[in-house]
Amino acid sequence: MTLCVLFWVDSGLLMKKELKEEMLKKASNGKLSCAAARKLAENLGISYKEVGDAANELGIKIKDCQLGCF
Repeated sequence: MTLCVLFWVDSGLLMKKELKEEMLKKASNGKLSCAAARKLAENLGISYKEVGDAANELGIKIKDCQLGCF
């Protein structure tokens, strides 16, 4: 007899976890450049707002903002 267990995982939760891990890796002294934040959003295929929200949750400040996105 074989037992198969399937887990349903919300892809949004996985994406948010990946985003936060990347932000923590790239942040220096609790700060992340606007260019790096925008690149993260583009690489992960998410909005700038989602990156900004994650930064707020992590207490990371976006610095040198060029476009006023964050």
